[in-house]
Amino acid sequence: MARANRHFLSGYAWHITHRCHKKEFLLKLVKDRERLLHWFFQAKKRYGLCILNYIVTSNHIHLLVYDKGRNPEHIPRSIQLIAGRTGQEYNQRKNRKGAFWEDRYHATAVQDDSHLIKCINYIDLNMVRAGVVDHPGKWKQSGFNEIQNPRKRYGLINFDYLMKLLNFSDYDSLKVAHNQWVNSALEQTNKKDPAWTQSIAVGDKQFIENTKELLGDRAKGRRKIKSETGFELREDQVSYGDFDQYGFKNQYRWDAAFS
Repeated sequence: MARANRHFLSGYAWHITHRCHKKEFLLKLVKDRERLLHWFFQAKKRYGLCILNYIVTSNHIHLLVYDKGRNPEHIPRSIQLIAGRTGQEYNQRKNRKGAFWEDRYHATAVQDDSHLIKCINYIDLNMVRAGVVDHPGKWKQSGFNEIQNPRKRYGLINFDYLMKLLNFSDYDSLKVAHNQWVNSALEQTNKKDPAWTQSIAVGDKQFIENTKELLGDRAKGRRKIKSETGFELREDQVSYGDFDQYGFKNQYRWDAAFS
């Protein structure tokens, strides 16, 4: 089996999405969503996962991370830990067998400028788009709430890197700007943007060309397109993360042992 970490590039922000098996609402209970956040924290603690934003919904997750380049395997190992432990615990508690998640996750490289802000907004407004809440602050298991009110214990977001990438020198300025971004986005048409679930990379034209060059053979045949979001390196429309076409898979067994 090819190694998933080959897809991740050092110095890049990555928007990761992963759905429950057959889009089932396996995370509909608060205790299950909170338990998933526990494994986010464990991934941060064990592998140094640099989290910039996140949301845990009733049937999928969004996770915005940054590859600091210290360990080329830390992102795939983190996702393996999070998804594997969550599935194991749920199946044991429910006396259930079978997959908890879709077998592959999707990762999109995000340019660390206005595109990163758009991605943060997109994650924050997920449950608003779904019509579940009218403001992201009303969905507890989200990075929006942590950015606005940092956790005193078990914090997930790496504020140092978030401020660095967004060019803020202090937390208070970040908090005010973040709240303004969300309020502005709430006033606009709120629709799902396929750029974040069907693209390999999102950014300006130069960013897309550079990313395609760095990916080399793994990006052959991928299309550079212009969209409302900016430029995208678009893959064929498939379910989240069907990376067989690149010669590697983001795939793992739920009953595997995790260190």
